[in-house]
Amino acid sequence: MIINDKIERFITTFTNCLQENTFIKVTLSNYKGDELDLKNIYVKKVIIKNEEHLSFVYRFKTKDITKNLSTTNGIEIITKYLTHNEFKIATLFTTNYNIVIDYQKNNVWSIKQLKPSLHKDENHQHDKVKNRKIEALGKQYLTDLNITDALGNVLKASQDKYKQINHYIEILSSLLKELPQKDIINVIDMGAGKGYLTFALYDYLNNILNKSTNVIGVEYRQDLVKLCNDVAQKSNFNNLHFIQGTIENYDNKNIDILIALHACDTATDDAIYKGITTNADLIIVAPCCHKQIRREMEDNKVKNSINFITKNGIFLERQAEMVTDSIRALILEYYGYNTKIFEFVTTLHTPKNIMITAIKNKKRSSENKLEILQKIKDAKTFFGIKNHYLETKMGL
Repeated sequence: MIINDKIERFITTFTNCLQENTFIKVTLSNYKGDELDLKNIYVKKVIIKNEEHLSFVYRFKTKDITKNLSTTNGIEIITKYLTHNEFKIATLFTTNYNIVIDYQKNNVWSIKQLKPSLHKDENHQHDKVKNRKIEALGKQYLTDLNITDALGNVLKASQDKYKQINHYIEILSSLLKELPQKDIINVIDMGAGKGYLTFALYDYLNNILNKSTNVIGVEYRQDLVKLCNDVAQKSNFNNLHFIQGTIENYDNKNIDILIALHACDTATDDAIYKGITTNADLIIVAPCCHKQIRREMEDNKVKNSINFITKNGIFLERQAEMVTDSIRALILEYYGYNTKIFEFVTTLHTPKNIMITAIKNKKRSSENKLEILQKIKDAKTFFGIKNHYLETKMGL
C-alpha cells in the first residue's frame, strides 16, 4: 500500500502523540465510501483491563456503533481509510496543536497545523470504577457466603446479590443520617435468612462509619443460624449474633433500628408492631405475600368504582398489596413516623420489591391522628376490609 507523504506525516504525528501522552482525539469526516449512512468516525484512547486501546465511534445517520481496537489495529484502520480516500478530512487534536489533513483531488492532500482547541480529558477509563459502599476485596464474610472468591472477585452467579447488597447499604446510608446520635446502635434484623444484608450492614456501621453497633439476626432455621454465627466469628464480627426464633415471639425492648425484609404476610405486621412498641428510631420492611387483605377483599366483594379492574385476579392481587402497605404506612404515621414507600430492587430480581421505611419524628404533630384514622376507615370501607392485622394488633 503506497501512502501519500501527507498521510504518512499525519499518522506519524498521531503515533508520536499517543506515545507522548499528548493525544486527545481524532475525527474522520466527509465520508465518501460505500458504507450506507456512515458520516463520521471519532477516535479516543481508553484503558481496558489496564491496557491502552483506541475506541472508534462510528456515527451513522440514525445510530452510533462503538468498536474498541488495539492501538496498532486502530492506526492501521485510520491509515487505510485515508489512503483509500474514504474520508476526505481528518483532524488530530492534541494538547499542543491540531493537525488537519484535507483531500483536494488527484490524490493531493493538504496538511496544516493549528492552535490547540481542546483540553485533555485525563480519564480514559473504560472499565467503570463503581463507588461501592461495600467493596468486595478483603471481606471474609463475602467469601464465606459465596459472594466472592478467595481473591475478592465477585462470582458470576452472585453479581446480582452483590449489587443488591450495595443498593441496600446505599439506601440505609441516607436514612442513618437522619437518626439521633447514640453511643451504641442496637439493630435487630428479623428473618435474617443467610445474612447477606445483615453482615453488610454490620460491616458498614462498625468498620466504615466507625459506630459502635450491636446487631442481632433473628432466623427460624437453625442451620442458617449456625452458619451465620460461624461466619461472624471467622470475620471477627464480635457484636454480630444470630439467634433462632420467629418475629412474633422475639422479645427485645432495646431496638434502635428494626429491619424485616421479605417477611411473609402478617409477619411484616408483627415486625412493624415490634418496632412501634419499642419506639425504634428506624423501621425498615420489605413486605411479601399480602394474603390477609386479599382474602378480605375476595370474601366481601364490595362494589366500588374499580370493580372493572379488581375483577381480574392479577390486578386484585396488586391492589391488595398496595392497600395493605398503604394502611401500614398510615398506621406508622399515626404513631409519629415519617414514612416512604419505594422500589427496593427491580422486578428482575424479585416481584416483591417494595420497601417501606419509617423514621421516628419526635416533633411530629399529633393533631392529624383523627384524620389518619378516618383515612384508614374510608379505605377499609371502600375495599370491603373488616380489619387490617396491624391495626388490630395495635388496638386501633
